[in-house]
Amino acid sequence: MWNTGAVTPEELETLLEDAFVVRDPSAVTELFEDGGLLATEHETRSGAAIGPFAATLWERQVRYLADPRRVLQAHDTALVVSERSVSVLRRSGDGRWRYVISLLDVDDTTHEEDA
Repeated sequence: MWNTGAVTPEELETLLEDAFVVRDPSAVTELFEDGGLLATEHETRSGAAIGPFAATLWERQVRYLADPRRVLQAHDTALVVSERSVSVLRRSGDGRWRYVISLLDVDDTTHEEDA
């Protein structure tokens, strides 16, 4: 059973990486707030469409590597900046962090093994 949130923004990044590794669309969806957004340069999906959208990314061999370079936190909101992503997170009433918006730069990650 997947953890549906994280106690730190950094842990949430790791949970997203784990969900991508095992290619579990429901796990990806659970890491987002209701109505949250997962976006790439050209596509955006929200809510229940996040998991199926992640599955289409996996079909294109897109990977996600948790690599937070900068974490800025103000109360229950955080901005996580990585080399290939920018995300806004919020801590909910249960103390767990979830994504509100995550923008992935998939053009740079699509063919990492070929580089």
